[in-house]
Amino acid sequence: MTPSSRSPAPSPSPSPAPSPSSSPRSLLGRLRGHHIGAYGLLALAALLFLVFSLTLPRTFPTQDNISSILSNQSIPAILALGATIPIASGKFDLSIGYGLGLAHVLVLKLIVDGGWPWPLACLVVVFGGAAAGALNGVIVEFGRIDSFIATLGTGSIMYAFTGWITDGARIVPGPDGLPASFTALYDSRFLGLPVTAFYVVAVTAALWLVLERLPLGRYLYVIGSNPRAAGIIGIPTHRYSVYAFAGSGLATGFAGVLLAAQQQTGNPSVGLDYLLPAFVGALLGATTIRPGRANALGTIVAVAVLAIGLAGIGQLGAQFWATPLFNGATLLIAVGLAGYSARRRLRAGATATRGSPAEPPAAPAKNGHP
Repeated sequence: MTPSSRSPAPSPSPSPAPSPSSSPRSLLGRLRGHHIGAYGLLALAALLFLVFSLTLPRTFPTQDNISSILSNQSIPAILALGATIPIASGKFDLSIGYGLGLAHVLVLKLIVDGGWPWPLACLVVVFGGAAAGALNGVIVEFGRIDSFIATLGTGSIMYAFTGWITDGARIVPGPDGLPASFTALYDSRFLGLPVTAFYVVAVTAALWLVLERLPLGRYLYVIGSNPRAAGIIGIPTHRYSVYAFAGSGLATGFAGVLLAAQQQTGNPSVGLDYLLPAFVGALLGATTIRPGRANALGTIVAVAVLAIGLAGIGQLGAQFWATPLFNGATLLIAVGLAGYSARRRLRAGATATRGSPAEPPAAPAKNGHP
């Protein structure tokens, strides 16, 4: 072989310059941003508790006050967890406030006027709530009505049923009152804490298991992010959306039973007071723990922030209008944060796509050999 026939030695290819997005500083910044987004609300809850404890050292960080917060916020927490399920599938159930009012007066109606055993009355109301939620899902999915409009309409019908059952008046038990075992559903304590706090823990654990570990939860998230793609890959979107509304109705019925045990009188208009706090908790919870996704743990963290804030400003002597002002402002912040988080994820995804190095083309074959 002559020297002229030798192939030139391949020059070493220059190593690709490190992308700015892969530098340690950039990686540290992304990790810091992720942790702030995921756990910032939890840190805010701890900060609020610390501030109010220092401001009100004699009343706020006491066992009685903590027990009162846990007891008073148990029903809003369960209702917020119920609202989280349709939100995971991209829907909203505005009937939960009306359903709560109907459930709690129906329990008392069956026990006081109907003479039903309280366990049977509670079971009928809880599973009746699930059936009402499933009906909401059928109307939304098969009637092709927007969930806002559909559940607002069914909620108004529920409110009409509440007025018909009570005739616009309160349901008041007789001289003997309600069965002690029924009121103990709300009033009793376990391990020194209100038993309702353990109900919230149980519901949270069940919802976390469903959404994070079972196929049902993954299907709901896919439906919520892209229902058309969910249908293309074979997920029965209509069926699982009905399941989501049924779960919301089940939680609403359970919360109605607890509300009846707490109030011990049937008030036909009390349920609407719980609608806004439930949605604030569910929407604000979608900005933490798993930012951008409605999740059980995030909802509980959001409810804790609301509970601590309301308890603190209440003990500072705030006026009655401070509660709706706090809830409304927090709802606006929650929606704003959710939108900002979604836009930031889209920008990050677009940047990652543009910054990913293209695969180098294969070298051309020489003399028919690769």
